Formats: sequence, C-alpha cells, structure tokens
Amino acid sequence: MTLSWLSIFRLGLVQMCLGAVVVLMTSTLNRLMVVELSLAATLPGALVAIHYLVQISRPKWGFLSDIQGNRTKWIILGMIILAVGANLAALCIPLYSFNATAATILSFFAYTIIGVGVGASGTSLLALLATHTIQHRRAAAATITWLMMIFGIAVTATVVGKLLDPYSVERLIKIVFGLTLVTVAITFISTLNIERGLSSVKKNVNKSQSFLTGLKVIWANSQTKRFSIFVFLSMTAYFMQELILEPYAGIVFSFTPGQSTSLSGMQNGGVFLGMLAVGIACTGFKFGALKNWVWAGCMGSCISLVLIALAGQSPEIVPLAPLVFGLGIFNGMFAVAAIGSMMSLASQNNDNREGTRMGLWGAAQAIAAGFGGLLGTVLVDLLRLANFSHADAYGTVFIFEAALFALAASIATRSITTAFSGTTQMVGE
Repeated sequence: MTLSWLSIFRLGLVQMCLGAVVVLMTSTLNRLMVVELSLAATLPGALVAIHYLVQISRPKWGFLSDIQGNRTKWIILGMIILAVGANLAALCIPLYSFNATAATILSFFAYTIIGVGVGASGTSLLALLATHTIQHRRAAAATITWLMMIFGIAVTATVVGKLLDPYSVERLIKIVFGLTLVTVAITFISTLNIERGLSSVKKNVNKSQSFLTGLKVIWANSQTKRFSIFVFLSMTAYFMQELILEPYAGIVFSFTPGQSTSLSGMQNGGVFLGMLAVGIACTGFKFGALKNWVWAGCMGSCISLVLIALAGQSPEIVPLAPLVFGLGIFNGMFAVAAIGSMMSLASQNNDNREGTRMGLWGAAQAIAAGFGGLLGTVLVDLLRLANFSHADAYGTVFIFEAALFALAASIATRSITTAFSGTTQMVGE
C-alpha cells in the first residue's frame, strides 16, 4: 500500500510547520538581534550557520528511522525538539540586555537544538515519502510538500510581522510559544496513524548493522556518491545568490530597499510557478522524465545567471526584474525535480536504506546552504579588494554560480540515468 493524496497533503502540513518555525528563527530573530539589540550581524549569521552545520546529523536520523521502521515517531520527536530550541532562542533575546555572554552561549545551544529538530523531523518525513509514494506521484508529492513549506514561511512572516507590532519581548515570547504549540499539534494530528497499512520494515534489514557500516555501504555506491556531489554543487549555486542579489540590485541598478525587496518576492513567485509547472507536467500530463526537468532547471538557472551578470554592464538599458523572475522559475523546476529524483533514487534498491540516503543528501544540502551563502559574499568582497567594479565583482560571482549549475546538470543527468537503468547494485548485495 502506498501513500494516498490525502496522506501526502498531511505530510505537506508537517513541512509547512517546519518552514513556519525555522523562518522565525532565521529571519525575525536575526533582525531583532541586529536592529533592536544592536548586536554585530556576525552573531545571527553564525547562529544560522550552526543550525545548518548540525544537520550533518541527518544521515543518523534517517538510519534510525530505517532500522526501527517507525518514521512517524521521529517526525514528531524532531518537531518537539525544534519547538524547544525555538522557545529557548526567543528567551535568549531579553537575556542579552542583562548578560550578553550567557545569552550568546544559550543562543548557540538553542540553534544547535533547532538544527537537530529540523534534521530529525525533515529527514524522516522525506524518507517516509520516498519509501511509500508511488513512482508517478513523486514529482507531485515533492511539489505539494515544498509549496506548502513556502506557504508556511510566507504566512508566518506576514502574520508574525503584524502580531509583533508594537514590538515587546513579552509579545515575542508569547508568539513563539503559541506558534510552536500549534505546529507540534498539527504535526501530531497530521501524522496520526499515517503509517498504518503501509508496508513495514523490509525483511532484509540488518538491525544489528552499525550506522557507520550502513553509511559506508551506501557511499560505496557510485550513483549515490555522484548524486550527493550534484546536491552539494547545485545547492551551493542556489544559495550563493541569496545574500548578494539584493545588494547587486541596489548598488548596480540603483534599486531602492522597497524595490529590491519586491525583486526578492518576484524571484520567489517564479520559484512557486516553476515548482507547480513540474508537478503538473510530470503527474497530470506525464510529460518529461524527472532527470530531464533537473537538467532543464539547472541549465535554465545557468543561462539566467549569465544574463543577470551581463545585465550589470548596461543597467540603464537591460531590465533586471524579468531575468530574476526567470531565474526563480528555473530554480523551482530544478528543486522539485531534484527532490522527486531523490525519492526515486532513495527507494530504488529496495534495501530499506531510504532514510540513510535521504539523510545523506539532506546533510549535503544543509552544508551547501551555509557554505553557498558565505562563499557568495566572500567572493564579492575579495573581488572588490582586487579593484573590480561593483558590476564586475557581482557579475563574476554570478558567472561562477552559472558554471556550478552547468556542472551539476551534467553530473545529475549521468547519476539519475544510471539510477533508473538498474545497472548499478549496492556494494555487498
């Protein structure tokens, strides 16, 4: 028995809750530390990096859910851990006014817990989808869950923004507590009996096998290794522009803060449409294989970044907004197709290591997210120190991103083709 559309939607609600809590930690608290508390921007940047770094534990969470055969438990437990970390992070905000050192230490601990919660819940959720979603529904399942996550992020940012005004520490703590209480409740209700009737742990599972042994087995497989490299390269390219696109628009194209913010919204709108297009095309019309959508999304992103870089040479002539919107569309296409491919690759060997594989790729994505954002800003600063003009410095970084996307497209096409051909077997099987 496989997951029904209703069950996929229920898991999408959990993904929505994950996005809702995480955006509060990475966006709202970030602003409060820098603006209201006048702290160095490096501090929230380091905290967000810690939350990504901790997610290197994702393979372990996936392995545990593989061995125990109860992914729902880890989804709920992860959400509870995330809620605890979020509330502790919020409680640290007033503490900065009294003891900055203690507040900083507790904040790092809180964001570590947040990373653990996201890793445990998110990895187990994706593993459940990968294990029990029928092949032709995987693109749609990826679309549904990720669009719901984006919806959760957007709604939370809007609603919390209004509730926080006028700002007070007490109001912040109440909002975070209320939000986490609601998300834990939704997660529990959404996952209630969701695994009932689904196939249980497979007979060939070696429950005595250690985590490191299991990880070595799947890493020894060439397709798993290539796809891990693809995830890291593509997500590094994806996140490199996150922190430099708006400054590029402001410095080179003279966009106002409001205009650059709208530009970001336009890009996210493109991501939404790109995800929707792939989900409908693959599921509704059976048009195009996932590997082709991955390639198209990566190469489209590559071309869009090249055009964005070239536009900086004639900012008074070439409009930036349509190019950024196009980048968003191709980003969305590649993201959904890649996630759908992950589900197929994770479950293809029928060896009950879906969680470990999804965890490995989730860890690669998390590391790339932190590394990509930092790399983009560092490269721009280094090029500026080398006396590059603003347009040339940003443009060079965009070209570098484009090259990463092109390389990722080549690797993904080979790894996904190999995966579906069935010619590669796991070591030791």
